Amino acid sequence: MDIKRIIESLSPNERKIIPYLEEDVNNICKKTNLDKTSVKRSLEYLKNKKIIELISKKENIVNVGVNGALYKKKGLPERRLLNLLNEKRIVSLDKAKKESGLSNDEFKVSIGVLKHKAMVELKRGNLILNASKEEISKKMLEEILLEILPIKYEELTSEQMYALKNLQKRKNIVEIKPKKTTEIKLTEIGRKIVESKLKNMNLLEQITPEILKDEKLWRGKKFRRYDITSQVPAIYGGKRHFVNQAIDYGRKVWLEMGFKEMTGTLVQNSFWNFDALFTAQDHPVREIHDTFFINKKGKLPDKKIVDSVKKAHEQGTRGSKGWGYKWNEDEARKLVLRTHTTCLSAQTLAKLKDKDLPAKFFSIGINFRNETVDWNHGFELLQTDGIVVDENANFRNLLGYLKQFAKKMGFEKIRFRPAYFPYTEPSVEGDVWDEERKEWVEYLAAGMFRPEVTEPLLGKSIPVLAWGPGFGRMLMKLFDIKDIRDLYKNDLTQLRKIKFLIK
Repeated sequence: MDIKRIIESLSPNERKIIPYLEEDVNNICKKTNLDKTSVKRSLEYLKNKKIIELISKKENIVNVGVNGALYKKKGLPERRLLNLLNEKRIVSLDKAKKESGLSNDEFKVSIGVLKHKAMVELKRGNLILNASKEEISKKMLEEILLEILPIKYEELTSEQMYALKNLQKRKNIVEIKPKKTTEIKLTEIGRKIVESKLKNMNLLEQITPEILKDEKLWRGKKFRRYDITSQVPAIYGGKRHFVNQAIDYGRKVWLEMGFKEMTGTLVQNSFWNFDALFTAQDHPVREIHDTFFINKKGKLPDKKIVDSVKKAHEQGTRGSKGWGYKWNEDEARKLVLRTHTTCLSAQTLAKLKDKDLPAKFFSIGINFRNETVDWNHGFELLQTDGIVVDENANFRNLLGYLKQFAKKMGFEKIRFRPAYFPYTEPSVEGDVWDEERKEWVEYLAAGMFRPEVTEPLLGKSIPVLAWGPGFGRMLMKLFDIKDIRDLYKNDLTQLRKIKFLIK
């Protein structure tokens, strides 16, 4: 390797620290007047240039805690009590506690420590000193350890380890904290560069307006070499949240397939969320263990539509018997956080005129259900809903739309199963294959609206294809997310790493 070329690539900070590479980071900072961040950054660059090797080590450092710092100055409580007894030999417990200036806990611990060392004994409420003058003057192991802290845990002797365990039984006297250290090792190339003593090569670092104006500043000089292959800090540009990116893409897919978008509010009355979709008023889904209710009542739509929906529930349509109960208007006025975007489909059908047909609509939005949260379920869920209103529409068309949308969202392996929903017949559920988990994952519910839905809203029975894929599960596939909860936790590291969606 050309040593000269490497030297010509060194930055000013790298040149500064090279003479001190055989010292630790703190000493390099002192001798170069560079801050620790600049030194560490320069060391990384020198490592990339094969000038040094950086060897990381982990050490455990034993140091004083909050109480330990105080005792290091004033002495351990047992030493202070011992000094008092050295003067008086026998002292009552009350007097010893008062004159020692120790807290209640410190006093109790001190007596226990000194008794354990056979230096004192308790008799008839008195504290009696048993230790000789020589024993009193000799420092205890715990005192010696406290004086030499901080120290590496791995360097402790057996006596120091014994003292450490004794001090650890007490609160905040010592603490053990991990410490990372970096050892710098010169490579063969590095040694040659250090030996070259880095003579001033008068290199230019950058082009400035002043240099361009005066050729004397650059004539006959060299620019420092730049290594464009060196690693640099990652730059995270601004971008939309990946969920919003996917919603935009889903919207684009539906629009390209000729659909118009439906929109609506998150709070809906039960009439649109349930009744207009022929969901019986005693259906379990309308209970609080499935649905979030708002403690208010909403307004019902045009009386003609309300009466038609009421008739469908009580008597049915086109030969059906309905649900056979008395429909309750107050129940229909209850406000809920919408449980599906299909309520928007019902509202859209109610607005359609014959001149608008055939028609295709979609929606993408958040819904709320009282679910048990796990990797595949959440109480807040994204759903994309759609309807096709066409005299000539059939069930085969429905499966074709679903396959096409799923394929555009990145799903190749799809299966359909017969299902039941109150507002569609025939009904179908769709699953996609999760290759990593080796299992089928449900992602849509679909079917053809029953006459009990279409006749009250459209005024006549027309084939309406309807579906509601779980859009959140599609996002998991798009962004390789394993847990649906990760869609909403806003982890900054995760948001930075997820790539911008380009389809």
